[in-house]
Amino acid sequence: MRSEERPIRRISTYQGVVVDLTEDMVELDNGVRTIREVVHHPGGVCVAAVDSGGQVAVVRQYRYPFSRTLLELPAGKLEKGEDPLPAAMRELSEETGLEAAAWREMGYIYVSPGISTEKLYLFLATDLRQGQAHPDPNEFLDVEKIPLSQLVEMAENDQVHDAKTVVGALRAAKILSGN
Repeated sequence: MRSEERPIRRISTYQGVVVDLTEDMVELDNGVRTIREVVHHPGGVCVAAVDSGGQVAVVRQYRYPFSRTLLELPAGKLEKGEDPLPAAMRELSEETGLEAAAWREMGYIYVSPGISTEKLYLFLATDLRQGQAHPDPNEFLDVEKIPLSQLVEMAENDQVHDAKTVVGALRAAKILSGN
C-alpha cells in the first residue's frame, strides 16, 4: 500500500542554531487531517577511519540529551550547501587529526525519519596519516583506536548505542571483508 500525506499548512515554531522546528498540518489518504512535528536538520557525515592494521578511530563524547558519554565514530553536521565528502574530511581531521588518502562512500541513513529531516552520509576512510586534532571549542572528546572487529562485536552485543556508529561499523566491516 502506497500512502502519501499532503501538506496543508506549516507553522514555524522554533528557529535554532542547528535545527528549526515546524508544526505541519497534513491530509492523509482517507481525508483525515493531522499534525506532524518536524525537526529540520541540515544533515551530517560520519566516518569509519580504518588503518592498515584494522584499527578504527572512535571518539568518546558526552551527550547531553542522554546524560552520558557515548562511543562514536567521528561525525559532524553539514554546513548549509556543503557537500558531504569535504565535510567528512573536515570532521575527521578536526576530531581525530587523521587525514585519509582514500575515501569511499557507504551510502546514507535517515537518523530519525518519524520526526527529523536529518540525512547522515557514511564514509570509509583508509590510507591514513596522523596529524593534529583541532576540535571545535565546544567539543570535548577522547580519541581511541580499537579493532574494527571489536567495534562490530560491540555493536552486535548492545554495547554501542549510537545508530550512526552501528551502521558505519557494520558497513565498513562488510566492505573491507570483500563481501
